[in-house]
Amino acid sequence: MILSQPAPPGLAGERADVAAARLFGLSRTRAAELAQAGRITIDGRRAAKSARLEEGQSLAVDLPEPPDEPEPVVQLPIVHQDADLIVIDKPVGVAAHAGPGWAGPTVLGSLLAAGVTLATGGPNERRGIVQRLDVGTSGLMMVAKSERAYSKLKQMFRSREVAKTYHALVQGLPDPLAGTIDGPIGRLPGAFKFAVVAGGKPSVTHYELIEAFAGAALLEVGLETGRTHQIRVHLAAVGHPLVGDPFYGGDPKLAARLGLERQWLHAAKLEFDHPATGLPVRCESPRPSDLEAALGLLRAS
Repeated sequence: MILSQPAPPGLAGERADVAAARLFGLSRTRAAELAQAGRITIDGRRAAKSARLEEGQSLAVDLPEPPDEPEPVVQLPIVHQDADLIVIDKPVGVAAHAGPGWAGPTVLGSLLAAGVTLATGGPNERRGIVQRLDVGTSGLMMVAKSERAYSKLKQMFRSREVAKTYHALVQGLPDPLAGTIDGPIGRLPGAFKFAVVAGGKPSVTHYELIEAFAGAALLEVGLETGRTHQIRVHLAAVGHPLVGDPFYGGDPKLAARLGLERQWLHAAKLEFDHPATGLPVRCESPRPSDLEAALGLLRAS
C-alpha cells in the first residue's frame, strides 16, 4: 500500500525518515528501515533517510504487506468485561485490527491470543469490533463478545446512544471556547487523508475548553458521529490542529518541544446502556504519561 502526502510547511527541512514517521504514524525505526529499503520517495524519486524535504514536495511511503508470521500481541488493560462485551484501555502503537502495511500488535489479535471469545459479526479480520481508534490514539475501545451485543451495539453507535468523550490538545485557543463543528467529511482523492468536503458524510463534533496554555488549549471533545479521523479533521478545519499531528497541519517543532511522538488525543470516557441488561455503564481512562508530560511542560512554560 502506498501512502502519499504533500509536505506541510512544518516539515520543511526535515529528514525523509523523520517526516515519514510524523506524517504517516510510523515509528522512527520503521521509517528508517523503509528508507533503507528504497520504499520512501520524494517527488517520485527514492530518498535516502537523511534526504531533506522541501515544502510542497510529495512524500510517499510504499508499505509492504505484513509477513505471514504470528502477529505480535500485547497485554491490554481491561476496564470492563462481561459475557457480552469488553472495554479495553488501548495503548498507543496498537491498531484496532490487522490491515495493509501494519505488522504491529492489534486489539483483535491480542484479545484472541488471551483467550477472549469474540462475536463473529462483521468481516473476520474485524470480528466483534464496533468502534475503532487510530494507532496513534490511546484510550477506551469496545469490542463485542456475544452476537446479540454485536448487533445491538452497532445499532447503538449508529443511533448515537453511546457517549464518547475525548481529550485533545490543540494549537491556539478556539473562539468560542465551546462550540460545535458540523461539516461533512470525505476522503481526499488519491490519499489516505480526509477533509471537510462537499458531498462527504455528515459529521458533528462538540468541544469545550478544559485548560488554556500559551499557544495551545486542552479540550473535551464529544462525537455525535464516528468518521475516520473525525476529531483530527474537524479541529484542523477550524484552524486548531491537534498538537503532534503534522498529517493534519500540526507544528512538528511544538511536538518535539513537548516530547510528543504522536497526536495528543485520548479516548477518556465511554457511557452507554448495556445492550443486554439496559443498565448504565460508565468507563473512564486516565491520560497516559506521555500526554501528561506534555501538559506539564506547557504549564511550566
